[in-house]
Amino acid sequence: MSERDIQQEIHQIVTENPVALFMKGTPTFPQCGFSAGAVQLLKNVGVQFAAVNVLADQDIRQGIKDYANWPTIPQLYIDGEFVGGSDIMKELYANGELQKLLEAHKVG
Repeated sequence: MSERDIQQEIHQIVTENPVALFMKGTPTFPQCGFSAGAVQLLKNVGVQFAAVNVLADQDIRQGIKDYANWPTIPQLYIDGEFVGGSDIMKELYANGELQKLLEAHKVG
């Protein structure tokens, strides 16, 4: 049995899902305020997204920090690109940039 390739798993998640949020908990039951805020912003925009609960998998929890060289959770990816964490998401939402980035992925 081969060793699990966490970076490859993460790469697959962010490239196969147009919008991916690595968060603590789930969209219906976030486990931290920052993750809850990130989910709310995405819901406000009306976009579907894949949510990955980092609390359910310690390897993913550490691996995602290494993947983007970003120390905190949540982390948002759009079209395979790292966008940022909770504070960056709030700032982008406030100035309309998050909505522009997500426009192509809105629920119809």
